[in-house]
Amino acid sequence: MLSSYSKSHEAFFGSWINQVAGNVNGYYNKWAYFFSLKETNARLVAENVSLRNQLAQNFVSVDTSKKSGTLVLRKDSVEVVRKFFYYPAKVVGNTFTLQKNYVWVERGSKQGIRKDMAAISPDGSIVGIVVEVNDNYSKIMSLLHRNSKVSAMLKRDKIAGSIEWEGNDPYTLVLKNISKSAAPKIGDTVLTSPYSSNFPAQLMIGKVTSIVKDPSSNFLTLNVKAATNFFNLEYVYLVDNRRMDEQRQLEKTEANNE
Repeated sequence: MLSSYSKSHEAFFGSWINQVAGNVNGYYNKWAYFFSLKETNARLVAENVSLRNQLAQNFVSVDTSKKSGTLVLRKDSVEVVRKFFYYPAKVVGNTFTLQKNYVWVERGSKQGIRKDMAAISPDGSIVGIVVEVNDNYSKIMSLLHRNSKVSAMLKRDKIAGSIEWEGNDPYTLVLKNISKSAAPKIGDTVLTSPYSSNFPAQLMIGKVTSIVKDPSSNFLTLNVKAATNFFNLEYVYLVDNRRMDEQRQLEKTEANNE
């Protein structure tokens, strides 16, 4: 009645009701946002994997050159074939305090996963390699594993070595077999090399934090700060190299010949 017959009371009650309604809507939106985070994250992961599958580095050109005697016959072509394919996977288990750490994900052979596929984080840094697969789950040997070994290189001059973990600091990796002629510097970026049959080339591994020189050897050991945050993995991308079996078969044949 007061708000109906008094302009001042009408203004007061109208302002009070708007404030209460605004507060209620604000709390509702906060709770709705909280409960929709899971759905939002899943949608972002799906969008990211779709974009990753469109990257040019996932494809290789078809060589249509033919050679007959001293003549080279070339047919212009833009045809490409897919080499790498990305699958999103939700992390359901993860260890990082042991000497041999693993990551478990909810995606298995029924969803296209196979042994030896690479695993990378949503920001593109490497996580590990799939070592076991069943119908709906996969086990990944983490980069934080004493037996983990990945072909890596310095971004600046493409000098290749092997990235490993010595079982001490979960933030620190070790890049071995780097020639002294490379003259690495503190802060140099370390990436995956083109020699890996698991990982696409030039994925982020970390940055050089210190250099260890061995006077009795022609090689250096570099300490590398890992780019991957292994403490809060929620999703990973599993990477399938469609030509991995061919590459490994050739490498195996060469090794046997030696």
